[in-house]
Amino acid sequence: MALTEMAGAVAKMKTALNEGEAQYALPLGDELLSMNERIGRRLRLHYSGQINCVHCGRLSKKSFNQGYCYPCFQRLAQCDSCIVSPEKCHYFAGTCREPEWGEQHCMIDHIVYLANSSGVKVGITRGTQVPTRWIDQGAVAALPIFRVSNRLQSGLVETLFKAHVADKTSWQAMLKGEPEPVDLHQRAAELRQACEVELAALTKEQGLQAIQPLDEAEALEIRYPVEAYPRKVSSFNLDKTPSVEGTLMGIKGQYLIFDTGVINMRKYAGYHLVVTES
Repeated sequence: MALTEMAGAVAKMKTALNEGEAQYALPLGDELLSMNERIGRRLRLHYSGQINCVHCGRLSKKSFNQGYCYPCFQRLAQCDSCIVSPEKCHYFAGTCREPEWGEQHCMIDHIVYLANSSGVKVGITRGTQVPTRWIDQGAVAALPIFRVSNRLQSGLVETLFKAHVADKTSWQAMLKGEPEPVDLHQRAAELRQACEVELAALTKEQGLQAIQPLDEAEALEIRYPVEAYPRKVSSFNLDKTPSVEGTLMGIKGQYLIFDTGVINMRKYAGYHLVVTES
């Protein structure tokens, strides 16, 4: 599809898998801009200076927590600290900002997984977010290892594992190229053995059906549409430089990789951008 100009508030890129390759579309207002077909083309992204909250839509001078205005950041459960520290779930503590939201998003099945992005890491996600979560992290392979009944339990299991393996992706390393291949099944078996006593105690505490090992799960391999990785990762900052331009060399995670630098589109959710192609 030829593009002269599109404009609107951006959001996290929508993703899908097509025969193992990640497919990307950038939301711009009410429109979706297909990005895979734009690799190899020269694009310009211009930030107009306007930010709209991704939740309530109000104008905001600053973005909080990747797209929220300050009142929403302070009020919404999805912006609370337990989102990044699920083992400290506020719903179970009786201090959830929005108990109904917690019931819909936290009191449902979650997956504990291993992924290979910048190396092996442990992570958690809602069952409904597979494989979106893995694509967003730039994982080239991912393996579900446990299904649990709620977000708190996923955080408790993750906490046991992250004493032995990373729980974060190094985005700079992820964008420099493909990580070394890893046998995720073998790594999962090693971690289960290392945490055997703690897992048994946690299962006894939470109930036999609450934490279920996924012994028959298969690893999912993911390819990314990247023609060339940068030798040096240099990140654009739209707040300092509102216009960025370059040839789109690839897409990985939520990053657009240009020959002039990289940009995390998720970081700029709610920003009003004008995208032009030459």
